[in-house]
Amino acid sequence: MATNILIADQETHFFSDVCKNFDHAAQFTKHDAGLLDQIKSCNSVYRFRFPIRKGNSFEVIDAWRVEHSHHQSPTKGGIRYSEMVNEDEVMALAALMTYKCAIVNVPFGGAKGGIKINPKNYTVSELENITRRYTVELIKKNFIGPSIDVPAPDYGSGEREMSWIADTYATMNPGQLDAMGAVTGKPIALHGIAGRREATGRGVAIATRECVSVGEDMQRIGLLPGLSGKRVIVQGLGNVGYYSAKFLSEMGAIIVGLCEFEGAIYNENGLDIEAVFQHRKATGSILGYAAAIQEFTNTMEGLEQPCDILVPAALENQITEANIRNIQAKIIVEGANGPTSPEAEAIFYANGGIIVPDMFANAGGVTVSYFEWLKNLSHVAFGRMNRRFEENSNLNLVNMVEGITGVALTPVQRSTIIKGASELELVNSGLEDTMIRSYHEIREIYKSNPEIGTLRNAAMVGAINKIAVSYQNLGIWP
Repeated sequence: MATNILIADQETHFFSDVCKNFDHAAQFTKHDAGLLDQIKSCNSVYRFRFPIRKGNSFEVIDAWRVEHSHHQSPTKGGIRYSEMVNEDEVMALAALMTYKCAIVNVPFGGAKGGIKINPKNYTVSELENITRRYTVELIKKNFIGPSIDVPAPDYGSGEREMSWIADTYATMNPGQLDAMGAVTGKPIALHGIAGRREATGRGVAIATRECVSVGEDMQRIGLLPGLSGKRVIVQGLGNVGYYSAKFLSEMGAIIVGLCEFEGAIYNENGLDIEAVFQHRKATGSILGYAAAIQEFTNTMEGLEQPCDILVPAALENQITEANIRNIQAKIIVEGANGPTSPEAEAIFYANGGIIVPDMFANAGGVTVSYFEWLKNLSHVAFGRMNRRFEENSNLNLVNMVEGITGVALTPVQRSTIIKGASELELVNSGLEDTMIRSYHEIREIYKSNPEIGTLRNAAMVGAINKIAVSYQNLGIWP
């Protein structure tokens, strides 16, 4: 077992684990075996290599793009920059993207990309060259485009890399009106969308809130309903982990533990997530944070401290048979992709726990990416057309109510009621509605058939049924 959250176990067959979950869930569906095999398989696996100039020498880069399912177009998925990335991992993540999009009713097929580098070993100029060359290779094989395959950020990449991809694609496709829709996760200045950066973490927080809001389920595991006062440990202080912790804290939870590759910190009375983030930014480590009561140089020990909810938001295969019995949380909310092995999940459920699966819990990113893609195709920001109209309508309503009642609202009250929704507010509203509806849809499947056993199986059953309907409606051609 890896003892560092930035080291994935290369002996683990991630795609095989995803397929095991699929096969188990498929037992609870009534679809043809051939159709199930089509849904499970990766449709297109593109592995390629290209050279770059590094100083006065050359280096050959390994890279991948996998399109798992074409039951909906375009396909969608991030690009991972990691020296640990491999074909099996990219295939698994592409498959998870297919099921994730189906679960939250986003009309994309699943895809994923990977570039086998450690970004820290390259200059900004070298990273730009690698990213642009990778994009050109995708263009050459028709593996990118607003109606074909739409990449996004993932581990090791962000807005900067997405900007390079967008510019490269637009340059190679002069005059294409929807060129900016070829990639999401772009900065606002380059046709991105408000709320995308924090979307995955916000989605994790909403998923957690919905899980603990169900009194029946909380009673079964010995917790009171609601997030208020719940003790949470978060693994990973990157984009997903930071925003998950931030929004959970704002919703009333207490962040008692934080884990990163250099170690872990714990305080049963709570940690200030922003203060820890700034401390790490200044020192390069979460260790040494003054308000931490306990420190662990072995980050995996941080996962095993007392808490109600554990949010693994780093990499896959972090919770295994080797450590699951030491986990004290009663709920695991998977912010990362594949952080819990199937064997560990079986043990956790047998001991009465609940796991909110990655396919749903971290779907906030692709949900808001969908909104960004729609914005790029429509060429207008959300709220731009109707915000002032809404404000004037609300103003007329307030004036009418004040006239009828004779009660004048304060300026603050008036401005709060009258204000039209901004793009960020509309995006967050759409994200919240998506996560709420999807969780209770999954739970309904889970409760309707006790043999399904887990929320992951229930989510997979729902995804399989939706994808199967798409394929059946498409038919087979010729």
